[in-house]
Amino acid sequence: MPDDGPTSMDAVINAYKAGIDHTLLRENLKRTVEERSIRLMELQAFAEELQRAGREARKKKP
Repeated sequence: MPDDGPTSMDAVINAYKAGIDHTLLRENLKRTVEERSIRLMELQAFAEELQRAGREARKKKP
């Protein structure tokens, strides 16, 4: 497939790239695979707790 130059998809990709914090990516890549897995599991547990708390809060509304 020939390269026809920039496309509208490139503009979309560049717009998303502008919001990426590369320092966070670099810090995460300094961790071992095991450390990253543990942090991911902790984040998942936190997300589940937030969902549970949200459900409880909605139940208590009059």
